[in-house]
Amino acid sequence: MSISRGAPKRPFSSMTSRARLARWALSGPPLTFLAIFFLIPTLIMALASFGWPGREGGFSPLWYHDAAGWHFDFTLGNYRDIFTLRLFLVLYLRSLGYALATTGFCLVGAYPLSLVIARARVGYRNLLLLLVIVPFWSNFLIRIYAWMIILGPQAALSRGINAVLGLCGIRAVNLLFSPFAVMMGLVYVSLPFMILPLYANLEKHDPALLEAARDLGASAWSCFWRVTFPLSVPGVIAGATLVFVPALGAFAVPDILGGTRGIMIGNVIEMEFLQARDWPFGAALSIILTILALGATGIAAWAARRGIKAYG
Repeated sequence: MSISRGAPKRPFSSMTSRARLARWALSGPPLTFLAIFFLIPTLIMALASFGWPGREGGFSPLWYHDAAGWHFDFTLGNYRDIFTLRLFLVLYLRSLGYALATTGFCLVGAYPLSLVIARARVGYRNLLLLLVIVPFWSNFLIRIYAWMIILGPQAALSRGINAVLGLCGIRAVNLLFSPFAVMMGLVYVSLPFMILPLYANLEKHDPALLEAARDLGASAWSCFWRVTFPLSVPGVIAGATLVFVPALGAFAVPDILGGTRGIMIGNVIEMEFLQARDWPFGAALSIILTILALGATGIAAWAARRGIKAYG
């Protein structure tokens, strides 16, 4: 007589189908969102980048039908112009420089503040986080226009800096409509996006690790570089990605604060679509910018995996 032990096992195929269904239920909505709002518009932009501008702006169809049949009318001239004209290379390099500098300044400014917030008491921690989020309560353009007042020639900041420069025998400078104003604006709008991922990472660190390091004779500096910073590498990479990618394609900040001296590739794309109405050329510029942003995101993902393997 055979005795069955335990509950009967479910068929393997049934478990596999349920696991697939659960996986698709979780990943389906975000994948659908990305497909509708990122993949499809990017494909449309990529197709448009091989077209010709229309007679009254916009772009001509890539294919059309007449009595002779279907005709395909596409060109590589937009990309040829981008890679052969030195102006666009300079603008892309300038945008990369602004994005890298913004990321670096945000990291230097955000890391100490995130560390203070993570190690503060719960009441003060919530207050500090609220202060970080408060700028999001006002309109983005209003905050940028406020910097026009702060950096204006009659502002206290400009007068103070020019007074110090005058004592040193250096002529007065105009802070507004300059690369300095662009950097200030980019760092200002991007700083919270560096603080929040860093705080989310630093807040999870186990204080016992620092106590163990101090018990073993490590100084405060050694504790930071050998314990705190290695554990915060994923947060640094996440914050750097959130800052770098939007700063790379920024156009509102350099347009308002930089003038002609702070123009970036995002401003050129805006002008091609809205002023010159050469949509195919603007689309080609956008595709190259998208490739650069995706490349930066891929490098960040690779670095995050390396960091997790090294310190995980």
